[in-house]
Amino acid sequence: MPALEAMRILDFTQFEAGTSCTMALGWLGADVVKVEQPGRGDPGRHVATGQDPSPYFHNWNTNKRSIAIDVRNPEGHELLLRLLPHYDVFVENFAPGTIDRLNLGYEVLRAVKPSLIYAQLKGFGLDGPYSNYKCYDPIAQAAAGSVSITGEPDGKPIRPGPSIGDSGTGIQLALAITAAYVQKLRTGEGQHIEISMQEATTFYMRTMVATGADWGRKAVGRTGSFGAPTAVYPCAPGGPNDYVYIMVLIDKEWDTLCAAIGHPEMAVDERFAAGAARREHSDELYEEIASWTRQRTKAEAMEHLAGLGVPCSAVLDTTDLWTDPHLKARNFIQTVEHPTDGPVELMRSPFRLSNSDVPMTAAPLLGQHTDEVLQADLGLDDSAIATLREHGVVQ
Repeated sequence: MPALEAMRILDFTQFEAGTSCTMALGWLGADVVKVEQPGRGDPGRHVATGQDPSPYFHNWNTNKRSIAIDVRNPEGHELLLRLLPHYDVFVENFAPGTIDRLNLGYEVLRAVKPSLIYAQLKGFGLDGPYSNYKCYDPIAQAAAGSVSITGEPDGKPIRPGPSIGDSGTGIQLALAITAAYVQKLRTGEGQHIEISMQEATTFYMRTMVATGADWGRKAVGRTGSFGAPTAVYPCAPGGPNDYVYIMVLIDKEWDTLCAAIGHPEMAVDERFAAGAARREHSDELYEEIASWTRQRTKAEAMEHLAGLGVPCSAVLDTTDLWTDPHLKARNFIQTVEHPTDGPVELMRSPFRLSNSDVPMTAAPLLGQHTDEVLQADLGLDDSAIATLREHGVVQ
């Protein structure tokens, strides 16, 4: 059975931070009902392409159903409150103040369902001097310190490419919701959950803080790709992502690397034998290793070095992910059928539970499940739903 089969979620999320949370819960079997504004829906539907659904929306909204209710309409607001008792969790990540203007704050909904788990994801939390500031992923990363440690030592700060401020916060909120749900199963009580993107992103800063910040008395510098032998090395045929990343932490790995590239004598060369010496002669060492990697593709370099015990990886780009033999062997890229876009290839859930199998389903069309949900939860017939449509309450 799906692990979270009994959990039901009213999903008021948009873009990525909140949608990543509810998608993760859907991957684990929760029934996620995405509530959207009729006509436009989640703004993420139109990101980059202007078309609905965009690839962006596809990638953050699998395993959900969509209902379109105009909660700004008093009749739509009342309809949502009628639906609420059928759900365990309410999740939102609107801009500061929006949910209260919609009259859907925690106290309002708790009065309707006291056992509700009410989860809010905000850029800087619900209180404090920054609480009214808007936030996107790069802002969260800047505010959490990750931008300050990314880049070359003598260069300017650079935003890390992965959206850890958004989806990194979302996955933490999913964990908090799951914990609250387990507690509710024991006590019957709901609770209010709040998560700040700034605070959540600092979770990914802990190693750098721990190893270089001297308990907050020192700013950790930018290290680039560290220094040889730990570095990114060029490979054939010299394309923009034809590199292999090699990381050497212990002496045994250093000895193995020297032998693997056909230069075992480097392990005892006084310039490279110890860590301090390697750092002092980093440029020379880099060229020694690069002269070997340049003669091989990144896949060949990885297979040879990793096979002998050297920690490394080819620098896979976003096309490589779809053809990587390891990911293909693990069935990580899956095809789902979408009502309008046909077969769509997506990266599957990384969760692999031996006793919980949840097939991936395509992101929903706007309002695709409005009738289905209203019929099942409220017992409304076709005539009643048609009347709601005539009044502009639902789509």
